[in-house]
Amino acid sequence: MRNTVRCTAIMLSVGALLAGGMTTAAAAPSAPSAGHPARQSATPVLVDCFSNSDVRPGDFILACGDGNSRLAGLRWSQWGQNSATAEGINLVNDCKPYCAAGTFREYPVTVRLDHPAQWQRNPELNHYTRIVLTYTDSRPAGHERVTTLSLWN
Repeated sequence: MRNTVRCTAIMLSVGALLAGGMTTAAAAPSAPSAGHPARQSATPVLVDCFSNSDVRPGDFILACGDGNSRLAGLRWSQWGQNSATAEGINLVNDCKPYCAAGTFREYPVTVRLDHPAQWQRNPELNHYTRIVLTYTDSRPAGHERVTTLSLWN
């Protein structure tokens, strides 16, 4: 009974996070018209699973397909033209015995965003294209202490 309640609470939380991210898609500025060059943003943004852009988000979903890995409690110490740095927690579902019944484990992590490039969906903005996670204590099974991932465009 207790595991069922915990699993239900986790699934509802993930659903709320996913639904909340879908409500801001219309806030993105439109692309430049033909004949007018794109004006690149000075400070890159972070693009999420729903193609929303953000600066210094508190949370960020890493596993867009199933929500089984996300960053939470991000505290940004730097957000600049070339990189951004934060500390937070990587919440990862251990998927034991299977993902719907798994347990989310917390792993302290340092986050670095870098490799800014023009965002294809909105050429007026640059976005970070790479995220580097450095686990400062324990880490999820199968992850290196330093894990580098490409971010979507």
